[in-house]
Amino acid sequence: MQRLLWLGLVVLLGWGALGWWQQRPLHPPPGVLAAQAPEQVDLDEGAVLQRGDTVLRTRAHIALTARVLSREDYRWDAGASLAPTDLALGWGRMSDTAVLADIDIRQSSRFFYWHVRDYPIPRHEIETSATNMHLIPADDGVRYAIKHVRPGELVHLEGFLVDASRPDGWHWRTSLRRDDTGNGACELVYVEELAPVAP
Repeated sequence: MQRLLWLGLVVLLGWGALGWWQQRPLHPPPGVLAAQAPEQVDLDEGAVLQRGDTVLRTRAHIALTARVLSREDYRWDAGASLAPTDLALGWGRMSDTAVLADIDIRQSSRFFYWHVRDYPIPRHEIETSATNMHLIPADDGVRYAIKHVRPGELVHLEGFLVDASRPDGWHWRTSLRRDDTGNGACELVYVEELAPVAP
């Protein structure tokens, strides 16, 4: 019995080590990696998509190339089956290693947090050049790509900002702005394409 417990522990440790290795951070040299802000086209009349018992209403088309500042995977909250991964993404000077060295970034409970001792760039620029995106993979290929995204990596993403709802009254709304902060400021994204980009 003890041998089986040890074997199970070794398997769990190995699985965890493999996951860390696949998602280990990259450390690109200083310099802006993603110069352009996201391109967003709001939709007057969006489409309706069905994901199991969840209805998605498209609100805008979005395309961006950004640096992955952080990632967090979710398994147990109400949105985990729909959007299992959040990516904190940055562009402009929020994609520059030299700037990010002075910003502590983390994610928890579907929020993206940052902290500085001294501002390397203005606060407003930090807030408008980074975001937290809840990612809904459109298919298994996108799900695989999201699973292998690494912090520090440059990625290109395209899809739709969506609102989600279920018959039991549960709902999840997307932000449509880059300048909002706090609760409700994250984007809920139906991802049709996600791929790494060479710096």
